Amino acid sequence: MPQPLPRTEQSSLWQSLSFAGRLSRRWLSDPDARVSLAALSRGSSLGRRLDELRGRSVLLWARDQLPAALALIELDGIARRIVLCPPDISSSHLPGVIATAGVDAVVGDRAAAELGGDIFVPCGASITPGAPNREAREVTEWVLLTSGTTGVPKLVRHTLATLSGAMAAARPLGHGAVWSTFYDMRRYGGLQIFLRAMLGGGSMVLSSALEPVGNFLARAGGLGVSHISGTPSHWRRALMSAAAGRIAPRYVRLSGEIADQAILDHLRAAFPGADVAHAFASTEAGVAFDVGDGFAGFPASYLGRRGDVEMRVADGSLRIKSGRTALGYLGDGAPPLCDADGFVDTGDMVELSDGRYHFVGRRGGVINIGGQKVHPEEIEAVINRHPDVQMSLVRARKNPITGAIVVADVVVTSEHAPLDALKGEILDACRGTLARYKVPAAIRFVPAIEVAASGKLARING
Repeated sequence: MPQPLPRTEQSSLWQSLSFAGRLSRRWLSDPDARVSLAALSRGSSLGRRLDELRGRSVLLWARDQLPAALALIELDGIARRIVLCPPDISSSHLPGVIATAGVDAVVGDRAAAELGGDIFVPCGASITPGAPNREAREVTEWVLLTSGTTGVPKLVRHTLATLSGAMAAARPLGHGAVWSTFYDMRRYGGLQIFLRAMLGGGSMVLSSALEPVGNFLARAGGLGVSHISGTPSHWRRALMSAAAGRIAPRYVRLSGEIADQAILDHLRAAFPGADVAHAFASTEAGVAFDVGDGFAGFPASYLGRRGDVEMRVADGSLRIKSGRTALGYLGDGAPPLCDADGFVDTGDMVELSDGRYHFVGRRGGVINIGGQKVHPEEIEAVINRHPDVQMSLVRARKNPITGAIVVADVVVTSEHAPLDALKGEILDACRGTLARYKVPAAIRFVPAIEVAASGKLARING
C-alpha cells in the first residue's frame, strides 16, 4: 500500500501563483487560444463543478495542453489525487492506470464514457464567470507516468512541494518572463517548466504535438518567449528549422537526454545572448542539478557539495537523494523507489575524466557487440561533433558472427561535404576516438530521425 502523504504547509498551486505576480499581466496560450490568469481568478475552466471534485482521485484526460494546464491549477488542493495522463498513452495501459490510482472522477476535453469513474467534468480553454470556492483542504498527490518505451508505465507519486523544490534553490529569473518548452506539461520535464512559469510570476507558451516545429518557434517568437527548454533531440530538430531565428531567448535549457558538447556549442552559436544550461532530472529522482558553464557533463565537486541534494556514484550509476525525490510508486506490489539509504538509482551511467563526470548512457540501453558492452550515446557524441552533422542515432543490427554490429543513422546540415567524403570523415573521427568494436560498421544518411513523444530519440534496435 502507498505510504500516507506527509504533512506540509505548502499552499496550493492557485494560491502560490496568485502571490507570484500580477495576474492581469500573465497568461497561458496554445495554438488556438490565450487565457489570462486574471480571467481564471474571476471564474473557472471547469464550469461550476469544482466542488464535485473535492477529495476525489481525478484522471486528467485532456487532448490539448491548455485545458489540462488550467484544470491542474484549479485541482491542486481540491482533489485528493491528480493523475496527469499524457495524451499518447496506450489504450491498453489506461485501464490499469485507472484501477491502480483508484480513479473516481475524470476531467477531460474528450469523450470519457469508456473510462469509468463516478463523475466526468469537461474542461476547456473557456472560462465560466463565477467565484469558485478554491479553499485548499487537501495536500494533493500528483501522479506522473514514466515514459519508458516498453512495458506498462510506472505511476510515480509527487506533491507540489516535491515538484517545486528545485525552484527555491534556483536563482531568480524575474517576473514577466515568458516561458515555453517543446515538452508536454504532463510529463516531468514539461511540468517543471510549467511550474517555473506559474510560481515565478511568468506566462507560458504551450506547444502542441500536432504543430510543426517551425510553426511553434514562430508562434513562440511572436509572443516574446524569453525562457525555453527541451531535450537535446528537440533542440537539434529546432536548429534545423529556419524558424529558429524567430526566437531570441535569454535562457535556454536542456534536459531529458545527454547534452553532448556539440549541441551545447550549437545553441551558444545560435543564441549568443542566452544563458545555456543543461539539467539532470528524472520523474523519480526529481531535479538534481543544472550546469551552466558551457561544458558537457558536470564537475566532480558536485558530489561533495552541501545542500538539499546529495549525490553519489555506485557501480558506475548516478544515485540521488533529496527532498525533491518522489514519494514512491503507486500500487500494490510496486517496487521501492529508493534504497535503504534513501538514494534513487537513476540508471544513468557516468565516467570520471579530468575532474568531471560525463554521462555515457543508460544502464538498460547498452548494446552487445561480440560480448562487449556499447553505449550508443557515446558514439553519437563523437559523430555529432562533426560540423556537417545535425544529429545521429546509433543502434545495433543483427549479425550472424558477432550477434550484432553498430550502425548509425545521420542527419546532415543543409551545407555539407559530399556524402562519401563525409562518411569517411565520420569514420575517421570514430576510429581516432573509440575502441574498434564501437566504430560503426555502416553509416546511413537519412532526412530525419524519429523523436518519441517524450522528446527523446526513439531507440529501436534491429
